Amino acid sequence: MGSQQESSLETGELPPEKKGASSTVVGLIFGCFALFNFLTSLIMGKYLVQIGAKFMFVSGMFVSGFITVLFGLLDRAPDGPIFIGLCFLVRAVDAIGFAAAMTSSFSILAKAFPNNIATVLGSLEIFTGLGLVLGPPLGGFLYQSFGYEVPFIVLGSLVLLLVPLYMYILPKYDSTPSKDSFWKLVVIPKIILLSLTIFSLSACLGFLDPTMSLFVLEKFRLPAGYIGLVFLGLALSYSLSSPLIGFLSDTKPHLRKWLLTFGGLLTALCYFLLGPAPILHIESKLWLFVLMLVLVGFSLGMSSMPVFPEILSCAYENGFEEGLSLLGLVSGLFSAIWSLGSFVGPTLGGFLNEKLGFEWAAAIQGGFPLLSGLAVGMFYICEASHRRRSSRENLLGTEQERAHLLSSET
Repeated sequence: MGSQQESSLETGELPPEKKGASSTVVGLIFGCFALFNFLTSLIMGKYLVQIGAKFMFVSGMFVSGFITVLFGLLDRAPDGPIFIGLCFLVRAVDAIGFAAAMTSSFSILAKAFPNNIATVLGSLEIFTGLGLVLGPPLGGFLYQSFGYEVPFIVLGSLVLLLVPLYMYILPKYDSTPSKDSFWKLVVIPKIILLSLTIFSLSACLGFLDPTMSLFVLEKFRLPAGYIGLVFLGLALSYSLSSPLIGFLSDTKPHLRKWLLTFGGLLTALCYFLLGPAPILHIESKLWLFVLMLVLVGFSLGMSSMPVFPEILSCAYENGFEEGLSLLGLVSGLFSAIWSLGSFVGPTLGGFLNEKLGFEWAAAIQGGFPLLSGLAVGMFYICEASHRRRSSRENLLGTEQERAHLLSSET
């Protein structure tokens, strides 16, 4: 999901060779963000009520802004272990701030718009798409014009300037802690399958980060400046389709199961054709690649928009108390699973791309949404069958009771 994307490194580039960090170390620096995000999202979700949703969000944004500025100054640190250690420390703290902001923001939105969660989330994805479209060229311009530090300082300062506005605008929600726990939530079979959907979405998006640009450069011989335009198809289709899909998810809840199922299957098909997979014996064309990216953006929207309200509905059906405490648990779970996918997607994708090539790597990556789509679809089919059987049994029982009453009266 776009709203969960890391932001602090989008506008610049670490100079690893100059600072004594190998490619492996740089990869670990990036990976530690997802790891800390995963761990802290669960903690933030659990203690959201005790900390306070508004305080958690404002603090998270302040930490993210400050750390982004600080990251831009890291090139002044001494080369070698000191620089590497500071990179790990800064990225870990950035992950904690990001987890706090994202977990609390989902909870605040769900509390403020309880009947239109997917619609609001879908509408906000327009701005996510805008950030994906404008971020790289703007960051690249600042980097080329003013050097490594300026993009980070500008972005971090902008976030810090917005903190007082958040403090003024956001309402304060008071709630009592619930006895419900993450363990009680995640052992529900339906929640497990929906978590698999979240993981597959995040992993598929993360897979493109280390692989797509190299494939486009080598396969289609495009200039480096056109890479952003190729990615534009995915960003625009996702951000523009998300509000409509969110609206459908809220107004017609019975469509969620179809959106989740077909969204996963369509994503899998697109990744199978992204290369395309060598087994298809289809020649790779630029127009086909761009078309698949556009469809990927649409299919990811189909799967991501219904997930949050569907998890909430499932929690209510299983006896969870309605309130901010439950919203914290669901938000923390969502953020944690997304972070896990953000770590596995690029890591596994980069490995498969190196060993097997982009065509096979993309096809294998499509196995995640294929598995989630099929599993969710089969679950909903079994659930509908069980409900019909229960309904027939209840109806039969009612008729038997009525017949018994009539016979006793006569």
